[in-house]
Amino acid sequence: MKILLVSMSSIHVLRWIENLKDTNYELYWFDVLGRGRLETQQTVKQFTGWRKRKLPYIKGEYFLRKRYSSIYNKVIPYLEVTENEALEKIILEIKPDLIHSFEMQSCSYPILKTMLRHTNIKWLYSCWGTDLFYFMNFEEHNYKIRNVLKRVDFLHTDCNRDFQLAKKMNFSGSFSGVIPGGTGYNLKELEPFVFPSSQRKIILVKGYEHNLGRGLNIVKALQSLKNEIKNYEVIVFGSHQKVIDYIEENELNFSFFKRHELSHDELVKLMGKALIYIGNSISDGMPNTLLEAIVMRAFPIQSNPGGVSEEIIINGENGFLTQNPESILEIKENIIKALSNLKLIEIAAKKNKQIALERLDYLGNKLKVIEMYKTILG
Repeated sequence: MKILLVSMSSIHVLRWIENLKDTNYELYWFDVLGRGRLETQQTVKQFTGWRKRKLPYIKGEYFLRKRYSSIYNKVIPYLEVTENEALEKIILEIKPDLIHSFEMQSCSYPILKTMLRHTNIKWLYSCWGTDLFYFMNFEEHNYKIRNVLKRVDFLHTDCNRDFQLAKKMNFSGSFSGVIPGGTGYNLKELEPFVFPSSQRKIILVKGYEHNLGRGLNIVKALQSLKNEIKNYEVIVFGSHQKVIDYIEENELNFSFFKRHELSHDELVKLMGKALIYIGNSISDGMPNTLLEAIVMRAFPIQSNPGGVSEEIIINGENGFLTQNPESILEIKENIIKALSNLKLIEIAAKKNKQIALERLDYLGNKLKVIEMYKTILG
């Protein structure tokens, strides 16, 4: 059976593909964003370098794309090869049994036209992050999401919330279940990097600050807790420039790593040394960094947009939920509660170890991924 994966290049896709290396499926990957090869196993045939011009560059294209995207999207097929055209060519060449797209806006919208022409090919869509929860609030995106979901045959999500949303937005196909976007974690390999709670002196902060991330609110909350955190090292990772500027301008004694400065392995190992992990956003699916905190037994303080984080955190038991990500006060109160109850953190670490074993283990989720494809392909 031939499976064509359509995705951006990401650590989560690499880990997903890793689950399939011992199967008999013929695997193909379409570089839908046109950014080059994926560093994965040699047996995966990759379709890259497809984005070619039909006409020489015309002055004003960039301005049109930025300011009038709807017009630009109508013009672009005359200027260069589109994702739909590239996919059409791939389909004719390999005749896939299943097309699996990861993510909605960049990887599923652009191929819908071709998928509507090839309704005999099964389509599996993996819902990631804010695919539905955030973008459904915009009229143009809502329309596009509904059209994609109407055509999709099979749906995989990283949380229960998004399955419920999909059903309300035209999805009537088969639900393939909830599996973390990056599948699972090799718990035995990671165990040597998990420090006892008593040896942890790091407060680890996700420093995303953009249209969805609210890392700056965490930094401000910690800024107001100088006495409470004086015995701890604050480390901010994945820091956007606004967060870095704020730390430097206020001369805060916080360490920070810029976006992509830490490798995934380095971040996970840092989680194993952190007493508390704090993530904060106004929209998300099941945050992978939250799952990594649970696996590495860092006590999570996590925002809860759309009720997703509460699918794995019981507030006050194995972590704290921030219900209002815009509230610096609520984040501050959660930090104080955590630091003043180290016994709770120890108990939470034991509970999160069990959750990791039951829900986040690599081998268990690998079997779920393989079973998903078996069910779809027969």
